[in-house]
Amino acid sequence: MSLKERILADIKEAMKRKDQDTVDVLRFTHSEIRRGEIDSRQDYTDDDIIKVLKKGIKSREESMLMYEKGERPDLVEKDRRDIAILQKYLPQQLSIAEIESIVAKIIAEKGLSEPKHMGVIMGIVMKEYGSQVDGKTVQEVARIQLSK
Repeated sequence: MSLKERILADIKEAMKRKDQDTVDVLRFTHSEIRRGEIDSRQDYTDDDIIKVLKKGIKSREESMLMYEKGERPDLVEKDRRDIAILQKYLPQQLSIAEIESIVAKIIAEKGLSEPKHMGVIMGIVMKEYGSQVDGKTVQEVARIQLSK
């Protein structure tokens, strides 16, 4: 079952359970997927859908920061629930230790040692593990390892 089919099935299931939060989040996500498919004039693959999900999570995380500054704990909690719903559809994320190991291996294999090589490391990691890692985490790990 593709990710898109799974989202549609889960919308129906949430409607039966009368779980309006899940219905709202998944319907919005599905509409973003459809909009992207219409704009690009092709069906989205699971990788494309994962990008949509990550974008949705990132926007909610940014909103949470604004809501915290504005002292709106109700909206912060709503965004936390939305993020939890969306994260169920992402592949298992690699741990920090696994990312550190991957970055160290790339640095050793390629003989990289300067901060200007950050782009090379990021390109390799994101190409190979893109849906399993967060770009900010990879960048931070690479920055630390290159500064040693």
